[in-house]
Amino acid sequence: MIEAASFIAAARERGFRLYSGVPCSYLTPFINTTIGSRELHYVAAANEGDAVAIAAGSALGGVPAVAMFQNSGLGNAVSPLTSLTHTFRIPALLIVTWRGEPGGAPDEPQHELMGRITPQMLELIGIPWAPFPATDAEVAPALDRALAHIRSESRPYALMMRKGSVADTGLAALPAAARRAPAAAAPQPAARHTRREMLAAIRAAAGGDVLVATTGYTGRELYALGDSPNQLYMVGSMGCAASLALGLALALPERRIIAIDGDGALLMRLGALSTIGAELPANLVHVLLDNGLHESTGGQATASPTVDFCALAAASGYPSTAAAAEPAALAAALSNRHPGLRFIHAPIVPGIPKRLPRPAVAPAENAARLRAHLGR
Repeated sequence: MIEAASFIAAARERGFRLYSGVPCSYLTPFINTTIGSRELHYVAAANEGDAVAIAAGSALGGVPAVAMFQNSGLGNAVSPLTSLTHTFRIPALLIVTWRGEPGGAPDEPQHELMGRITPQMLELIGIPWAPFPATDAEVAPALDRALAHIRSESRPYALMMRKGSVADTGLAALPAAARRAPAAAAPQPAARHTRREMLAAIRAAAGGDVLVATTGYTGRELYALGDSPNQLYMVGSMGCAASLALGLALALPERRIIAIDGDGALLMRLGALSTIGAELPANLVHVLLDNGLHESTGGQATASPTVDFCALAAASGYPSTAAAAEPAALAAALSNRHPGLRFIHAPIVPGIPKRLPRPAVAPAENAARLRAHLGR
């Protein structure tokens, strides 16, 4: 058994400064220690996949990060682990608890199956793993092995934490977060313009801002308008664009990050709104292009017409929300560079240009190019 502080200090010496996760009783000492640290940033994710995406965004911005969660949530993280961190070659250190370990401590029945298959699941998705260190002498070698893989492969590495690996740590008394009154939700105008027109307005107003485009036609149309090293075209990992942008914003507070989301993607991981609203990054603008469809997968309708996205963002802690149905209005909103987290709902009409190209830049090259552009 080790103290959480000894592992975290050794990880801090090796550059890990951001932790994002979902609680598990095995992880309580870790979470309590990171929350109480002045040198670290802990982001409470709404789910395990968001934790991976936040850690990936932080790593992309040059701040190595840890994603930690219970193995029962590994399934939730499979999408970003297989189509974000693997595809874009973005590393992260994973701490996955081993609930229901065969031959281990007795546990609840819901952990039995996942406990049996967790090692195989990690291996199946190409993530090497090792036991979490049980003694202080094992901490540095475990971290160094993880870093060797991270540096050579630029992909995640997992440490599997057994019950009782870390001594209990109480949570330091922290001031309670003040409850903020929700911002007034903006009215929802009708859609009149295309995705391409709105993306052109975003590019014109962005300047050197980092643009993170959600998977599907959004990234492809952004690329078609003009490729640029400040643009990241997400593939797969649907719903993770905003969380990745959050990680980037926290790692790069001096740069403005614009997350360009889609209604289907945002609805898939709505919990990200609450995490972003709680973190309040002053350099993040969240733009939602909403056509009411899963357009790139066949045009099936989403539940968007029944959802007030600005009201959702306001209720989740975004201090500023706006609606922009005209490209000029969207460009004007983005031209306002006053610091502060913002949400902009931009309704668009369905439709895509003919012969829409796919990015010629491969995902891993796209991520590496952005790192170079950011000087990371």
